[in-house]
Amino acid sequence: MPKLRFPEFRGAGEWEEKTLSNVATVVMGSSPKSEFYNENHDGLPLLQGNADIKNRLSVPRIFTSEITKECQVGDILMSVRAPVGSVAKSIHHACIGRGIAAIHSRKPDSQEFLYQWLLSYEARWVNISQGGTFDAINSDDLKEVGLTTPFPAEQQKIADCLSSLDELIAALARRVDALKTHKKGLMQQLFPREGETQPRLRFPKFRAAKEWEVGPLNHFAQINPRREVRADDVAVSFVPMNAVSENGYLASPQGRNYGLVKKGFTAFQDSDVIVAKITPCFENGKAALVTKLINGIGFGSTEFHVVRANNLCLPEFMFAQIYSDQFRQLGKASMTGSGGQQRVPTAFVENYLLSVPSLTEQQRTADCLTSLDTFITAATQELEILKTHKKGLMQQLFPRLTND
Repeated sequence: MPKLRFPEFRGAGEWEEKTLSNVATVVMGSSPKSEFYNENHDGLPLLQGNADIKNRLSVPRIFTSEITKECQVGDILMSVRAPVGSVAKSIHHACIGRGIAAIHSRKPDSQEFLYQWLLSYEARWVNISQGGTFDAINSDDLKEVGLTTPFPAEQQKIADCLSSLDELIAALARRVDALKTHKKGLMQQLFPREGETQPRLRFPKFRAAKEWEVGPLNHFAQINPRREVRADDVAVSFVPMNAVSENGYLASPQGRNYGLVKKGFTAFQDSDVIVAKITPCFENGKAALVTKLINGIGFGSTEFHVVRANNLCLPEFMFAQIYSDQFRQLGKASMTGSGGQQRVPTAFVENYLLSVPSLTEQQRTADCLTSLDTFITAATQELEILKTHKKGLMQQLFPRLTND
């Protein structure tokens, strides 16, 4: 029995123990040959794994004219190859590759309940995979999964409650995506294009102002500045990349303290911009504007390039151009090394072309983008709160298995 039940079901008795194969049909995917892949809508959309899922919905990237195994609209999709257990819904009649299983309840009215139950089971797959070495599950593994179910009326009540939360989560996710898209489009207008010295969109006060100055980044900033460290300095000497927020801000980082730091070590301070050096962090957009550091100072690691604006450029304005698709694309093309050891060279950062207007116009542009970041951060935080709330609710609404 679950810890939390709706009042009308509190005397309804225990839930019934079953296996997934008792309540649903399971279709394991099979990958078609790559020569049948196409982008011409020939055949069916192809769902191969988590790369074809976004916001818990199917988002196929290619089509296949060779049809192996299929899913229908409304089927539950589950990743059966690393990462195992991730659950989504199909909004496509599609071909499914070997990384996906399609699950459909034998009773149509129980489909949403089954989807929510499988969502609640996701964490178990993660725990199993982390505790062992498997990176895939087979048909028997999936069909023999044990679950418990109540009477149909209670199933429907649980499904309605959790799906209403899903609708709120999806709406917020769309809002976050819309805000990010709006900011990306605005930046394309607020900064000059390559080879130009004026942006397409300029605030009224600056429309008659002079053209922007274009020059290498090391004209407007110090790159990886060195600092002599006193013997009595107390500082955070290492900050992990996961301390950087999605929107690129690093506030009061809780890094690993190695104690005293060697003299000449690259240091960063409040209002510096830090940029990931290595792949895949750089490709994932890991750059940050450092703010509100512990004790007013922190020390960069070998993971970062440190960029410190001089009196020609405001840190917030400089960060807006560094935290951009163009910087990432050009930086990726400049990487040296091979495999997981690829790095963005210092020379690329030094010579990256920056477009800079007057300090007053810089401030106005930075304020505009910062205000958008505030909306994005607030919406993202609200989204995470809702996700956490739903996760906690599922832990109460579904019985814990005996080996949990």
